Amino acid sequence: MHARPCHAVVALALEFEAELSMGCNGREVNGKSIIQLMTLGAGPDTEIRVTVRGCDAEGLIERLEQLIASGFDERS
Repeated sequence: MHARPCHAVVALALEFEAELSMGCNGREVNGKSIIQLMTLGAGPDTEIRVTVRGCDAEGLIERLEQLIASGFDERS
């Protein structure tokens, strides 16, 4: 993932108390850290595991689904 999608994920995740972890290729990182997300090495068509824990986890998952479906708001 490059900077814009990483920023969008982190900005969204920080609106929630829930913990967010994202992983691929045997690595898992804190989804609330832009640096960690950028070093994940998730390129196009990479399957990413998302783990959310906490009192508002369901809301975070719903908003992440919307963000991903929108193409991280990058489509023209």
